[in-house]
Amino acid sequence: MLARAGYGLGTAALGALLSAGARAANVFPNFTPRAKRVIFLFQSGGPSHLDLFDHKPAIREMFDKDIPPSVFGGQRVTGMVAHQDRFPICPTMYTFGQHGQSGQWLSSLLPHTAKVADEICVVRSMHTEAINHDPAITFIQTGSQLPGRPCLGSWVDYGLGSENQNLPAFVVLNSLPGNGQPDQGLLSRLWGAGFLPSRYQGVQFRSAGDAVLHLSNPPGVTRESRRAMLDGLASLNGRLHERVGDPEIETRIAQYEMAYRMQASVPDLVDTSKEPESVFKLYGEDARKPGTFAANCLLARRLAERNVRFIQLYHRGWDHHGGLTEKIPALARDTDQPAAGLILDLKQRGMLKDTLVIWGGEFGRTVYAQGTLKRDNYGRDHHGRVFSLWMAGGGVKAGHSHGSSDEFGFNVAEDGVHVHDLQATILHLLGVDHEKLTYPFQGRQFRLTDVSGHVVRGILA
Repeated sequence: MLARAGYGLGTAALGALLSAGARAANVFPNFTPRAKRVIFLFQSGGPSHLDLFDHKPAIREMFDKDIPPSVFGGQRVTGMVAHQDRFPICPTMYTFGQHGQSGQWLSSLLPHTAKVADEICVVRSMHTEAINHDPAITFIQTGSQLPGRPCLGSWVDYGLGSENQNLPAFVVLNSLPGNGQPDQGLLSRLWGAGFLPSRYQGVQFRSAGDAVLHLSNPPGVTRESRRAMLDGLASLNGRLHERVGDPEIETRIAQYEMAYRMQASVPDLVDTSKEPESVFKLYGEDARKPGTFAANCLLARRLAERNVRFIQLYHRGWDHHGGLTEKIPALARDTDQPAAGLILDLKQRGMLKDTLVIWGGEFGRTVYAQGTLKRDNYGRDHHGRVFSLWMAGGGVKAGHSHGSSDEFGFNVAEDGVHVHDLQATILHLLGVDHEKLTYPFQGRQFRLTDVSGHVVRGILA
C-alpha cells in the first residue's frame, strides 16, 4: 500500500510538471505570425559560400599565397588540415554576377536561383562555434552541439501544434545527391523530440514503397477491422494510463490514431501524377523521380498546401575536402532549379507570403585549400567563422543581402548572425518569442536557443 501511495504521489508531481509544459505550449503564438509554416532545405556537409554566394574579387590575384596571420588569427582547424605546412588562398574558379533589381551577387553555378534573386534574402554573415559535422549539424538543428535536445521542428510542433489532423505537423524528407555520393550520414535524432514527449518527433517519409513504414494494412486486414483493433487497443492503453500515469501512453494512443488517418491521407499526398506539366517544368525533370531533391521539393509544396507546419528536407553530399570542382556542379544542379521552382510555385499559389523557405548547411568552407591546390581543382575544409544561407517568404525582406564577411570570406565583417540568432528569428516569424518557448527538464526550463539568441531585425520585412 505504501509503495503504491508513494508511486501515486510521484505520478501526480510528474503530471503537474507535464501539464505546466502543456500550458506553456498553449500560450503561443505570442504575437501575430508572419509565417504559418517552414520548409527548411538543409544542405548537409557544408556548402562552400565562396563558390556559391560570397563574391570575393580581392583574392583573385592571391592564388596560392598564404593567408595572412592577421586574418587567420586563432582559428581552430580540423584534424584534416592540422598537419598542412601552409594554408594557401584558393579563389573560386566560378564567376559571379549581379542579378535582379536587388543586384544580388550569385555564382554562375546558380542560374535558376539568379532568376529569383529579388525573392530571396541572402545572409552572408552566419557563424557557428562548431567545426565538425556532427556537432555543427546537431547545433543548427537543436540549438546544442551535444545530442539529446529537441530539434527545431519538434519545438515548433510543441509550441504551435498542427493545422492538419490527418498528417503529422513535422515531416522529414531525405534526398540522395544526383552524383550518388551522399558523404555524411544523417541520424534520426536530428529530427527527434529529445526530452519533449515523443509525439513531437519528425515523421520521416520514404521514397520507395510505402511513404511511411507499415502504412498499408497487411493482407486480410480491412480498414474496418483495423478500426476495431485500434478502438480495443485504445481502451486497454487508456486503462493502463489511468493506473500508471505514463504520458508516453497518451502519445502512443495519439500516434496510433494519426497512423490510421495517414493511411487515408498519405497516398493522395504522395501521388504527383495529376500535377500539370507546367509544374514539372518548374521543378525540373528530376521531380518525376522519387527520392530526388526536386521530387522532395514538389512534395514539400504539397505538404505545405495541406498545412503541415514544419517540413525538413535534407540533401547530402556537400562535404568537399577534395575534388570540389568535380562535385559541387552536380550538387548545384540537384538543388538550383528545384529550390527556385519551389519559390515560384509557392508565390504563384499565394503561399510564399506565409511560408518561410530556408536554404543552407551547418557551416561553410575555408578560403584556403585542403590538399593539392590547382586553379581548376581544389578542396576546402570546414569553416564556421562565417558562411552564407538564404531565406525567402514568410516575413523576410525580399531581394535583400544581410551582413558581410571580410575580403577573404574568412571572418564576419558586419552584422554577424549566430546560429541561435537564426533560430530565434525563425521562431519570431512564426509568432513565437524564443525566450518564452520553454520546457521543464532536469530542474530547469530549457529552450531552443539555450541562454542566447537575438531576433535579426535587419532581415524582417
